[in-house]
Amino acid sequence: MRTGFETRLAVVADMIVGVDEAGRGPLAGPVVAAAVLLCEEGIAGLDDSKKLSAKRRIALEAEIRARCRWGIGEASVAEIDSVNILQATFLAMTRAVEALEIDPDEILVDGNRLPRWRYKARAIVGGDALHPCISAASILAKQHRDRLMIAAARDYPAFGWESNMGYGTAQHLAALRQYGPTPHHRFSFAPVAQLQLV
Repeated sequence: MRTGFETRLAVVADMIVGVDEAGRGPLAGPVVAAAVLLCEEGIAGLDDSKKLSAKRRIALEAEIRARCRWGIGEASVAEIDSVNILQATFLAMTRAVEALEIDPDEILVDGNRLPRWRYKARAIVGGDALHPCISAASILAKQHRDRLMIAAARDYPAFGWESNMGYGTAQHLAALRQYGPTPHHRFSFAPVAQLQLV
């Protein structure tokens, strides 16, 4: 997915890009990744998106999008089912980095695994709480994916995706048993796959 950035973006001496994903665990919806090259001045208040209030995430997302260079990548449920969730996550990360249209000096990725990239890269466990560029990526990825799931919830209100974002909550599992899987479900994930055997 291609994105833009402000033309007045300051030139950053070392192009260190942060990458993070959202949506590896849910039973429904795509996996989303974001890549962020922070502006030279930085952005105050960045942290792991899970530690921030919804109001704070919204404000920070707007500031990141306005002042930084960023890219979003998605991997669909069909891709998740085809290649598995880890490889689909790597695919989303690669698409996010490619959307930046730059050659980073280094990429910092939250987690313990890396895609096979031509770029210099490091995997950092807990990186979304340690490196502001990864924190920024975690915020963009979560906000983007949450909007996708809220939109999908309008067509399938019984599953409660506007609040559970596709995770296997009691409401989601009950609706899955009652109504069966939707086109948004990951058929390779056990709770969904098991219904196909009944």
